[in-house]
Amino acid sequence: MKVAVIGAGYAGMAAAVTLADHGIPVTVFEAARLPGGRARRVEAHGLALDNGLHILIGAYRETLRLIERIHPAGKRALMRLPLDWVIHRQFRLRSAALPAPWHLVVGLLRAQGISFTERLGALRFMLRMRFARFRLAGDLTVDELLDRFDQSARVRRVLWHPLCVAALNTPPRRASARVFLRVLRDTLGAGRDQCDLILARTDLSALFPEPAASYVAARGGSVRTGCRVTAIEVCDGGFSVAAEGRQDVFTHVVCALPAHQINAFLIGISALAEIVEIVERLTFQPIYSVYLGYPRSVRLTAPMLGFDSALVHWAFDREALCGQAGVIGAVISAEGPHQQLAQDELARAVHEELQRHLGPLPAPSWTQVIAEKRATFSCTPGLARPPQRTPLRNFLLAGDYTESDYPATLEAAVRSGINAANIVLGKA
Repeated sequence: MKVAVIGAGYAGMAAAVTLADHGIPVTVFEAARLPGGRARRVEAHGLALDNGLHILIGAYRETLRLIERIHPAGKRALMRLPLDWVIHRQFRLRSAALPAPWHLVVGLLRAQGISFTERLGALRFMLRMRFARFRLAGDLTVDELLDRFDQSARVRRVLWHPLCVAALNTPPRRASARVFLRVLRDTLGAGRDQCDLILARTDLSALFPEPAASYVAARGGSVRTGCRVTAIEVCDGGFSVAAEGRQDVFTHVVCALPAHQINAFLIGISALAEIVEIVERLTFQPIYSVYLGYPRSVRLTAPMLGFDSALVHWAFDREALCGQAGVIGAVISAEGPHQQLAQDELARAVHEELQRHLGPLPAPSWTQVIAEKRATFSCTPGLARPPQRTPLRNFLLAGDYTESDYPATLEAAVRSGINAANIVLGKA
């Protein structure tokens, strides 16, 4: 058994680590210089930034397990905070130190920034969803679901909409209520630890993909960065993989490329025509990460702050996370008019919006906009996603866009990689 993993993002490296644990020779091909895919380090202004400011949560069971297992710093690589959902000067929800579901019941009843009637309405919605086991007979949009349960405009604006956009990266008017309820089931509707907020103290490549590459290499595998796969062909021994002028034969292939890239490899393989059609129907949503370099004295009041605004959804204090004094990272999720702005215009608009919320700020000495224009698939009602098992024996897909309970998150990517490896091993 000899396995090729194409793509060294979180899905590909989760597959590689799982296979390495079972003594399977694995070769990972990655076209970029660094592993990490859409969650990787970006070097700019003498700093290690990220192409996406990701929030992890306690429900990311498999992601946390792998990070804590293979990262040299273990749990110390992560900052774990009990749920404290803060929309600056608008709303605050803190989970109570009680067993489920009382941590949420008491937290919602004590929530600040909404009326008592609105608190009861939000609690009633959660309890009714819990009673229904967070299931729907048919799918609809998140906004249609919230209409059905009379959630007020303010509760939507400060709680349900930010949660939907953070988890599904899709506007609530278009997002799948069925997937949104699965997120609620495994976060607010689960144990108190499941909705902890977990922030990385290091860049996203150093958090998992780079330690994973070392882990795989120490167990006889290899991770070939800067090595683009140019062709995959079915052959007698399995699959012939061509990369950088060299061809190798593998018994299995785990294709862990992003959804918008895989068809370039699949389209020439007739057995995968049905998979190609499913992938071609996917549409995508962007995530913009905007970094601003302020004087060292500039700080946020918390490591992470939410905003009820037209542009910025979340801001991160990089000093509190990883010691980058004066650096504020802002996240703009999903589609919107900001996509029409030039990068310098967008950075200026983010600075001005932060000033409106936080008060006067000095002009940043530098800015960096990182646009991941196809960061995730649009998680819409009734969306068909491709299976990990394909009609071509021993050719598997891994990635956050494949069939799953979850939207396009790091946890979905990691679980898909682990599951692909388990299929190779005959365990799934």
